[in-house]
Amino acid sequence: MAESRRTSLKDLAQILGVSIPTVSRALKNSPEISRELCAKVQKLAKEMNYHPNPFAMSLRKNTPRTIGVIVPDIVTHFFASILSGIEDTAIANGYFVIITTSHESYEHEKRNIENLVNMHVEGVIGCLSQETTDYDHWLSLDDMNMPLVLFDRVCMPERFSTVVADGVHSAQMATQHLLDHGSKRIAFIGGANHLDIVKNRKHGYLEALRENKISIEKDLVVCRKIDFEEGKIATETLLSLPEPPDAILAMNDILAFAAMEVIRNHGLRIPQDIALIGYTDEQHANYVVPRLSAVSHQTYKMGEAACQMLIDKIKGDKKIRQIIIPTCLQVRESSIKRKD
Repeated sequence: MAESRRTSLKDLAQILGVSIPTVSRALKNSPEISRELCAKVQKLAKEMNYHPNPFAMSLRKNTPRTIGVIVPDIVTHFFASILSGIEDTAIANGYFVIITTSHESYEHEKRNIENLVNMHVEGVIGCLSQETTDYDHWLSLDDMNMPLVLFDRVCMPERFSTVVADGVHSAQMATQHLLDHGSKRIAFIGGANHLDIVKNRKHGYLEALRENKISIEKDLVVCRKIDFEEGKIATETLLSLPEPPDAILAMNDILAFAAMEVIRNHGLRIPQDIALIGYTDEQHANYVVPRLSAVSHQTYKMGEAACQMLIDKIKGDKKIRQIIIPTCLQVRESSIKRKD
């Protein structure tokens, strides 16, 4: 689909039949240019919605080069820590970072890519929104040879370089921990099934059950959106089963916090009645009661790795690379059943 092109100084100059430097000076009301021509140039610029490109101007002034970043949100500690790793690495290498948020919207994500391209960034680091199931906008970056690295929620690893946490192994580890501490009916609360991180963590959970010869019950797997209210609905669904779970592995701490609220509202105890493990190890995991056991990501390191990979691509590395960041289980009170 054809896209509208940004009006340039060259466009204005061609229409008016003057040189580009003349247009540039007229826009600045240079005394070297007649008032009549200045007014004519400025009128046309307004009609054609011309805006100077601040990033091109910064390059002419030899200020830092720019990298674009697209994240679903900047509220959670998970993404904030990744962004810190990206920004610190970028600054250390002479780059300026432009951060945009998709707000978990496919349309916002597409628009952010268009805006970053118009800003003439040298490369893009991105994490997919929950709504994204079509990847043409990411492929368009690749088609124009724009350096690109995806992290956490990724797609098409055969086409794009990626930085992710070890989802399969970490979910196996967390599920095994619950089994080792007395849980028998372990449920899984996930996000949208099309997301790679959901597939991988669910796969690890199921593998742990298979290894322990535990039958897999479809009713114990509830995948909705990664959202607090959706997490509450998922937990209500599980607790309404004829035989509710005695443990829950939530693929995100936000979902785990939602599960905590619902479990308490039902008059049940954590972990005595239902053990609970979250994912990403948000800061609040240490402050809720009981403290939440969670799979911890090295989020700052993920940001560092993604940014360094992008800088290498900007410098000419054409190889498609995948980096897997190790995880660990932070064991706290929510996952170890105590005898009364």
